[in-house]
Amino acid sequence: MKGITPFLWFDGKAEEAARFYTSVFKGSKLGAITRYGEAGPGPKGSVMTATFEVAGQEFIALNGEPIFKFTPAISFVVNCETQQEVDEYWEKLSAGGSTNQCGWLTDRYGVSWQIVPTALGRLMSDPDPAKANRVMKAMLQMTKLDIAGLERAYRQG
Repeated sequence: MKGITPFLWFDGKAEEAARFYTSVFKGSKLGAITRYGEAGPGPKGSVMTATFEVAGQEFIALNGEPIFKFTPAISFVVNCETQQEVDEYWEKLSAGGSTNQCGWLTDRYGVSWQIVPTALGRLMSDPDPAKANRVMKAMLQMTKLDIAGLERAYRQG
């Protein structure tokens, strides 16, 4: 097997979305753009697909009809080492979209993201259930995750 490629269905904004995502993540690149021909189903010459790569993962964006919509049932997790990274990705990806609790957001195209500090996994997996529970309670009160706030909750008690 060669791998798995996420295939994202957009309503006329596939190339725009691909360009946006490659601008957000350092080291990303835009790939091939294919266009509809005489057979359609889109208008001849309009973008059919745009391929792009983010963090070494290839994606394909399709311009389909407005039949299918994204839901938060599928999301992409951005693992961040620092609060600066959390803040940067949060700001860029949520611009024109919406935010939710626990580090979740929906971008301007309807795609769901989780902006997660890697410290969260370490704090939540502590063998002391009281510490992990305090971190969980703190996280549930947050929209954008705050590493210092999570670490404070961990140390309390």
